[in-house]
Order: sequence, then C-alpha cells, then structure tokens
Amino acid sequence: MAADWLGSIVSINCGESLGVYQGRVSAVDQVSQTISLTRPFHNGVKCLVPEVTFRAGDITELKILEIPGPGDSRQCGDSQHMDTAIPGVGCQVGPSQNGTGKALKKPLSSSAPQNIPRRTDGKSQDIVISPQQQCSKSYMDRHMETLSQSKGFRRRHNSWSSSSRHPNQVTPKKSGLKNGQMKSKDDECFGDDIEEIPDTDFDFEGNLALFDKAAVFEEIETYERRSGTRSRGTPNEKPARYRHDENILESEPIVYRRIVVPQNPHKEFCTDSGLVVPSVSYELHKKLLAVAEKHGLTLERRLEMTGVCASQMALSLLGGPNRLNPKNVHQRPTVALLCGPHVKGAQGISCGRHLSNHDVHVILFLPNFVKMLESITNELNLFSKTQGQQVSSVKDLPDTPVDLVINCLDCHENAFLRDQPWYKAVVDWANQNRAPVLSIDPPISEMELGIDAKWSLALGLPLPLGERAGRVYLCDIGIPQKVFQEVGINYHSPFGCKFVIPLHST
Repeated sequence: MAADWLGSIVSINCGESLGVYQGRVSAVDQVSQTISLTRPFHNGVKCLVPEVTFRAGDITELKILEIPGPGDSRQCGDSQHMDTAIPGVGCQVGPSQNGTGKALKKPLSSSAPQNIPRRTDGKSQDIVISPQQQCSKSYMDRHMETLSQSKGFRRRHNSWSSSSRHPNQVTPKKSGLKNGQMKSKDDECFGDDIEEIPDTDFDFEGNLALFDKAAVFEEIETYERRSGTRSRGTPNEKPARYRHDENILESEPIVYRRIVVPQNPHKEFCTDSGLVVPSVSYELHKKLLAVAEKHGLTLERRLEMTGVCASQMALSLLGGPNRLNPKNVHQRPTVALLCGPHVKGAQGISCGRHLSNHDVHVILFLPNFVKMLESITNELNLFSKTQGQQVSSVKDLPDTPVDLVINCLDCHENAFLRDQPWYKAVVDWANQNRAPVLSIDPPISEMELGIDAKWSLALGLPLPLGERAGRVYLCDIGIPQKVFQEVGINYHSPFGCKFVIPLHST
C-alpha cells in the first residue's frame, strides 16, 4: 500500500517551526512511521541535501500535488519537466490517531498549489515547483490564451530577426544540455509557423482620421448647453487671462489726477505710475510752508528732512551700494557742496553732513559773512563735527573734476547775491568742472540759474521749473494732508513707498 505513493510529488507542512517542504516521495517506512523526499524544496528554496526524512509526529498537513500514472516511473530521478499533470485533482493525507497516514481523496480547490504544464519534447522530464510558483488552472488558461493571441507579434518578430541577418552570417550551432534547453525555449517563443503574417502594416493615419474631434467637441458643448452644466459664459467665450503682475480681483478704476490745486497750474508732471502732479506758484508754495510751520513743522524739521532726502538721492547718483561699501574704500567719492548765506544754503549744509556720515568726502563752500542766519550757524556747528572740509575761497576748491556738484547758491528772494564776486567765481568754477550738478530747490526763473543742472530736487510740490533745471525729482518733507487742504489743495500722496520720486514732463 505504501509503495503505491512512491514517485508522487507531495507538499508537507511541518508547522511554523520547520516550515513547508516539497519533493518527490522516495521511501515510506510504515514501521518507523517516516517518509522521505528526494530533491526537496524548503519554503520554495531548493535544499542543499539530496534527501530529507520526516516523522509522522512532525507532519501537520500533507498534500499530494501529483500522482504518477501507470506508465511513469515511481523512482526519484533527475527530473526537470513534467510530462503529465492532473490539475485541480489531488489527495490530502492527515495523520490518524495511531500515527499512520490515512489517504482521503477529495478534489483540491482552485487556489491550491498546482503544477504548471509546459511544452516539452520527448526527452524532457519532470521538475519540482514550489507552491509559491504554482498557478491555478483558470489563470493558466487565460495566460495561454493571451499567448496564443500574441502569435502575430512573435511571428513578425521572428520574421524580422531572420530577415535582418547578414546573408553570409552563419548561426553557430548549440551543443550540450544547456544549449539544448536554450534552443527549446527559442522554439517555444519563436517557433510558430509564419503562414498568417499580414501583408500590410497597420494604417495609423487612416485609423486616426476616423476620429472626428470637431464633432465630438460640438456634441459635448451641445450637451452642456442643454443640461446647464457649464458654470459661466457661453461655449464660444474664452476665459480671461491675466499676467503675473495683474490683480484678478476687480477694483475701483484708478484716478490719476488726485492732486488738485486752486489755481490753474503752469506746468504738470507725472510719476512713473501715471499719477499727475501739478506745479504750484512760488507764493502758494511759500504759504504752504508757513501754514505747516504754524502747525509745528518748524524750519529745523524741514531742514533735516530735506537734508536726508537730498543725501539719499546723492548717494544713489554716486553709485549706491556698488561703490559705497567697506570693500571699496579706495574709491571714496568726492562731492563739492556750493552753498549761499540763506535757507537754501542751510539745506545744502544739512545734506553735506549726512553725506559725510556715509563716508563721502565733502568739500563745503560757504562765503564769509559777518552775520549768518541762525539756521546756518546751527548746521555749520553740526557739520564741523564730521570729517567734511569747509572752504570760503574758490581757490581752495579742487582743480580736478569731482564726482558730484550740489548747487545751493541761488535763492528766491535775494537776487543781489548774483552780483557778488564770489558768486561769479563759484559759477565759473562749476561750469568749468566737468562733474554733474544736482540743484536743491532751485528758483523758478531760468535767468537766475547760473549753473546748468542735470538733476533738480523739488520740495513738497514742484515749482514750474524750466529746461535748465534738468530732470526733476520730488521729495516728501513731511507736510500733513490737512495742511494742504487748509491752503486749498486737494492732496493725495504720490510717493507710495518712497520719499524721493522722479517726475516726468507731460
């Protein structure tokens, strides 16, 4: 009875400690209650020993994977392929009470481990396949059906391989068992007949022409119109596109004229953002400063604010951070500051003090007078505490061109200063020096400008400056909005995030 199971392929489960073994039954001893497997696999990995023996007490479950036929040998040999298989049918043996195994035949489920039939020749033999490598019959049927449907691809691949060889190329013959196995695999994959190769290739363009994209989109739009699924707009309406610097939220229209003066301005300017800045007369500008001083914006505050804004503009004109940095001390810029004995001169002195604090070499020219204004005296006291140089003669001014000339000689009221010898000498020096000129709060009349400026800095609101003033800039000196309203100016600040902005002539 026990000899009938010799040669069968079985799977023995020995529990979690020993694992699962598969192999072909080589011996069954009913006396010692043992069973031996040849060429065993342990948990799907081939064992290093040729044979293992199990006791009945160690076996938890025993499954018969294959029963040899009447003509098959029941002895264990060097098998690699299985000639016959019984998929879906097997026997399960469980240990009895006395320890002997009792065979109970019942059909195995489709998920049980099964053998995989393979195409072999007459010399092929059987191999042991672990349960992890088994497939159900239904899956194998579908797999083989898929392979049969792809014969056209294999036949075309075979035809291409054979046609692409060189005419004089000789294919070496394979010898030995290993080469025979490779040849068998090649025949299995590429060895089908080539009688059903299609004569023509697949027509991609013709197949693509069958798809009418316009008709499909028209059908989709018709459906959306009828069902009301389109959220907004009409089918032909294109959505609005915005640039990266545009705001997608709707806002109120921009009002570019937000400063209105009581009198018709003689000249108008505009900022970089398009805001209109009208000019004011000197009388209205003087009245504005007087009202601001009445409300607490004293002359000292205006001088300090003007000096800061003018020094910031001058530092930008001198090169800014590209030139004024600790690693570039050998190129210290030089500025010639020309000031007169009036409030405009005091503004220039304040600007020179801030420039000197920023490591700029400042040469201040101021003529000698017996009596000076209090504002000039205070600014000179502060300037003397810096590294700046003060001169009172034109001969002490540098002979070589400087980096920048700041002009504060002219005044709105004291026109008699232009007839003084020191004034004419300084104007001649500035015109002969090839340095660019920055004028701070220049007068209106072009006849009063002895020095042509490249840039001019206006305070609060610009005056109607002429062409000799150069490019006009506007600085914020801190006048509150209600002070503008008190003098009849409807004012909205055009400065934005800056204190000095450029103005363009309209």
